[in-house]
Amino acid sequence: MSKYGPGPGELKFRLAVGILGLLGLVGVVAWRGMPTGPAFFEIILIGGAFFGGTAVLSYRALRRLDREDSDA
Repeated sequence: MSKYGPGPGELKFRLAVGILGLLGLVGVVAWRGMPTGPAFFEIILIGGAFFGGTAVLSYRALRRLDREDSDA
């Protein structure tokens, strides 16, 4: 593991925030309905990309850390 990268605790926190953010977006859409116009782009696409990207990249980094720890 690189000594400059985030540790497993921070990656787990990022994964949790990403998943909670996606669940929050789903909850808001279920409660208020699907936004239209510019709100769709801003809320669904940008918010979904941010939280989804955070979750996916954190998950991949955690898996990579697990592989590196098992190889050592």
